[in-house]
Amino acid sequence: MESFENKIFSVSEFIYLLNIGLKSSKAKIIGEVTEIKISSLGHVYFSLKDEKDGAVINCIIWKTRYNIYGIRLETGMKILASGYPEIYAPLGKLSFIAESIELAGEGELKKQYDELKKKLTDEGIFAEERKRPIPKYPQNIGVITSRQGAVLADFLNNVGKFGFKIKMIDSRVEGQEAVGDLLSSIRTFKNKNIDVLVIIRGGGSFESLMPFNNEVLVREVANFKVPVIAGVGHHKDEPLITFAADVSVSTPTAAANYLNQSWEEALLLLERYERSIIGSYEEIFENYKTIENKLRISLQNFKNAISSAKIDLNNYLDRSFAGFKSLLSALSERLVQSEKVIFLNNPERQLKLGYSIAMAGNRVVRKTGDIKIGQDLDLRVSDGKIISEIKKII
Repeated sequence: MESFENKIFSVSEFIYLLNIGLKSSKAKIIGEVTEIKISSLGHVYFSLKDEKDGAVINCIIWKTRYNIYGIRLETGMKILASGYPEIYAPLGKLSFIAESIELAGEGELKKQYDELKKKLTDEGIFAEERKRPIPKYPQNIGVITSRQGAVLADFLNNVGKFGFKIKMIDSRVEGQEAVGDLLSSIRTFKNKNIDVLVIIRGGGSFESLMPFNNEVLVREVANFKVPVIAGVGHHKDEPLITFAADVSVSTPTAAANYLNQSWEEALLLLERYERSIIGSYEEIFENYKTIENKLRISLQNFKNAISSAKIDLNNYLDRSFAGFKSLLSALSERLVQSEKVIFLNNPERQLKLGYSIAMAGNRVVRKTGDIKIGQDLDLRVSDGKIISEIKKII
């Protein structure tokens, strides 16, 4: 390491050199808040005092970061500050630059949680009428989580093969520093084409889930442009983000299954329609001859009606003409309806659409139990028959 023993520095140069080293000395300190001052620009100057021996260090948190963490500092409050030391050259004063602040002690955390939950509930942020349904058959999925651990793997292993296009942003999900990451990730997805946003992480203690109780983050979720699914490990006090999300589930696997749901229902519906179409087609085929006979009878009735309508035209011309016109109209309508029935139920029409009729032993094959290995199978298609031998039944 280079020695500066014989080098002469100006005061500013030396302080600059010290600050380079001090900035790499990041730490977390805990203490009691004293002497709070807020500048005209919104930056907060305060002191932290050691409860044991009264040692004091001056601290600063810049306005943007102070607003993110949602804690309003009060004298006597016990907090945990994360940051680094820095010397302010004009005064030669050492201060601790806090990059994040959080309440220390579960009692204070629970108090903050309850107060914020009540505030947001009173505003209607958690109201059911604000919840949006997850769109049916979503494809473009945004995911916010940490690449570390099993959470992402659990989600990806359980999401179905329905053509999902998943865009993932790696974010810290634990510790107060995670709030900035989560906010940045959500705001990035505002400019992405997604159908649903999924925020997931594993379970944890009340303290470890505190980033998901951040007021700014909760409001971002509640006002996001598309529905949000929160799969954040549940504690006895659920993270506030789960109340703001449109759908809340307990695990990453449950989030994946929720996305699969509408697609799986669609597959079942298609299978039901398929069975219905095949059943209707078989019924039409079996009743074909019956329909044909009914048509012959209808045509014969038409001929009989014409024969019986021959009367003395000289004496009953007017009445005969009116009756004949009415009869023709009724018969014409009946023929049109019969023609439609024949056309719609004609098996040959179905064959031209790509269907085929399987027959074995002069019987229509409806299920595998109707055939045996080695038996001939006749397949009737649009332009003829295909005769094959049954080799295997699955």
